[in-house]
Amino acid sequence: MSDEDITLTADDAEVTVRPGNGGRVSGLRVGGTELLRQGERFGCFPMAPWCGRIRNGRFLDGATLHQMPLNSPPHAIHGTARDGAWSVVRADTDGAVITYPLVEPWPYAGRVTQEFALTPDSLTLTLSVEAHDSSFPAQVGWHPWFNRALVRADGSVGEDVRIDFTPAWQEERGEDHLPTGHRVEPKPGPWDDCFGMPGGVDVTLTWPGQLELRVTSREEWVVVYDEQREAVCVEPQTGPPNGLNTMPRQVTLLEPLEATATWTWRRL
Repeated sequence: MSDEDITLTADDAEVTVRPGNGGRVSGLRVGGTELLRQGERFGCFPMAPWCGRIRNGRFLDGATLHQMPLNSPPHAIHGTARDGAWSVVRADTDGAVITYPLVEPWPYAGRVTQEFALTPDSLTLTLSVEAHDSSFPAQVGWHPWFNRALVRADGSVGEDVRIDFTPAWQEERGEDHLPTGHRVEPKPGPWDDCFGMPGGVDVTLTWPGQLELRVTSREEWVVVYDEQREAVCVEPQTGPPNGLNTMPRQVTLLEPLEATATWTWRRL
């Protein structure tokens, strides 16, 4: 199937998926209100086969050292799947499946699959990475840019969003923006930080008087970024930044790496 944009609908919820632009969700509208920041780099893009930064773009697989392009010098950031065009496997009224082949500069053959399932009050995202020839370390996750403030039907702008969550710890962030390996008590924002939630990611975004959106996942790691004026990011992922080196998840020929996240909303 082609890589043309996909529109999913369920009641008054509408999602736009752009396979040709990194397989990202480019829009999520609830009752006509857009929740995601608009633009080629924004929306919500998949992070695979790694999440966040890799220190100096280098990771070890056994004794083999691999070098990834430094697309956020001095580091490599957010994987390769967001940079390519995805293929559409299935597209229905309220669901879709798209795939992306792992190609250079990633050194291993494999495939990333992303599935979307929309209901009137939720969007469920599933990401999986499979190996074709040999095992390799990987991570997956999502990088949504939620609008800091929502535009009302009359054109006025609402209050800034509030972020509520109760992590068990915060990864201490070094000057290079990567975890130092030490866990500290969660600190107040602004954040560009990784947090541990051993019971699963559970973060609530509240736009006062408008909408509440809850981000949940069985995964235990979430990066929260709210240092930008226009948007905030809540990123469930299968490991911390630099995780290919510190906490790799092995993808084998028999066992893919899969993760699921759900956004659930209600009007206030």
